[in-house]
Amino acid sequence: MPRQQPAAQRPVRRRSYDQFCASARALDSVGDRWTLLIVRELLAGPRRYTDLHADLPGVSTDVLASRLKDMEQGGLAVRRRLPPPAAASVYELTERGHGLLPVLAALAEWGAPALTERRPTDAVRAHWFALPLLRALTGLTQEGVLEVRLDEGEFHVRTGVGAAVEPYGFGPAPRPDARITLDAELCLELGRGEVTFAQAVKDGRIEVTGDGSLAAELRGG
Repeated sequence: MPRQQPAAQRPVRRRSYDQFCASARALDSVGDRWTLLIVRELLAGPRRYTDLHADLPGVSTDVLASRLKDMEQGGLAVRRRLPPPAAASVYELTERGHGLLPVLAALAEWGAPALTERRPTDAVRAHWFALPLLRALTGLTQEGVLEVRLDEGEFHVRTGVGAAVEPYGFGPAPRPDARITLDAELCLELGRGEVTFAQAVKDGRIEVTGDGSLAAELRGG
């Protein structure tokens, strides 16, 4: 009788829809709960496990660890060790993982109408408004870093050609080319296409600061 392989050594068989279909294959990789939200966090750059857990309220440590392992095995993310003095491990997206940006952007656009009122149980992070805001900034010709200030906090986005590399980041930018101040509700209105960026600037709902070409374009100059 064949000797049974110990459980720890058995190859992991990931769940699959077993359908010869591109959509099904995609969902084999990203269809599990939390996976796309982990991608949303990593689109802003490398992150430590503890940072991911802090910005994904509601996910258990076991589920987060499992999803990250699946993402590594599926070629969506890699884990690397930072050099001293940091001496910490971070997760970051691969090129294939970064390819999910338009998927998340489309989901954000599709889901925006459902964000009519914030529920008492809803967590919020400032950088979660980056995706709807990026939609409103599509078409900017000036490449640069734009710092965004909300009541919920700060984040920064990249405009122009450079936006495709790392579209947004956490917190204030070290050397922003321009800054804007607005509220979260306006971010959602921009994402839903209810108002244009230019109109919001004209109406005084967006404050633009900065002296460079990016700030001038944002002001409509």
